[in-house]
Amino acid sequence: MPPPDNQNIPEHDLIAGCLSGDARMQEALYRRFSGKMYAVCLRYATRSEDADDILQDGFVKVYRNLEKYRGDGSFEGWIRRIFVNTAIEHFRKQHSVRPVTEEQEAALTDGNWNAFDHLAAKDILNLIRTLAPGYRQVFNLYAVEGYSHHEISEMLGISEGTSKSQLARAKAILQHKIRETHR
Repeated sequence: MPPPDNQNIPEHDLIAGCLSGDARMQEALYRRFSGKMYAVCLRYATRSEDADDILQDGFVKVYRNLEKYRGDGSFEGWIRRIFVNTAIEHFRKQHSVRPVTEEQEAALTDGNWNAFDHLAAKDILNLIRTLAPGYRQVFNLYAVEGYSHHEISEMLGISEGTSKSQLARAKAILQHKIRETHR
């Protein structure tokens, strides 16, 4: 029997079904959230194959930790946090973030972000994916996910200054690429 229409299943029933081991409910949960979570994975991954791996690992963690969801906040937000953390873990296995000196940070200036207004979301995502992994990760955590530099520093095991400088450098690189694109 095919899984029920996942959009019509109340979250409580979906969670309860997954916890009881109902494969149809597990598939329904996957179908409901896989598109949005794949978009999260793509923001952090260098290649689509990496995003596929993060997606798979993330859902394994969701299913294994589902009993820990207490209903505080949205269920989708809880799942998103698992995927962001999974992406960070995946990143840590492959890369290291280098600290930036104060001189390098001072040399970076915030320019005009208005060029982003003229780009489609797909164009912006493609530009972000061209960033070096450390810059991309900090940019996504700060600008897309809304984490503070303090939270990012704790998540990535870097200083707040490194987080700020990585963000500033990512912005400068993106601004340069946008200017090149619109010439």
